[in-house]
Amino acid sequence: MPLVRIELRSGKSPEYRRAIGDAIHQCMVEVLNVPPDDHFQIIAEHAPDSLIYDPTYLGISRSDDIVIIQITLNQGRTVEMKRRFYSAVAQALAARPGLRPEDVFVNLVEVSKENWSFGNGIAQYAPESIP
Repeated sequence: MPLVRIELRSGKSPEYRRAIGDAIHQCMVEVLNVPPDDHFQIIAEHAPDSLIYDPTYLGISRSDDIVIIQITLNQGRTVEMKRRFYSAVAQALAARPGLRPEDVFVNLVEVSKENWSFGNGIAQYAPESIP
């Protein structure tokens, strides 16, 4: 169960935002083994003074087209899978909608399975407690 938060500057078209969301989801399915129907995303646009970033941190030249992607997901992916995912996302977003790889910022937040409720007040992935 990944929950994807996509943060970007306001003013982009719905098609641009959708292209970003679709590309990220496709990379999660292909690289992180996420089920295709496990699709939950929040896309938020920000005024210039509300999206703050260092334009040269770690020697990477970022522009105002920066997209910050934070994905909360279950623990268990290897470092190699994560590296392949970061690369796949940067490549996919360069292809469509045309983002520079330098403007793709990704953060993965891993949690254990009992930290999710998909509805009805139930922890669907939590093991049943033993009395």
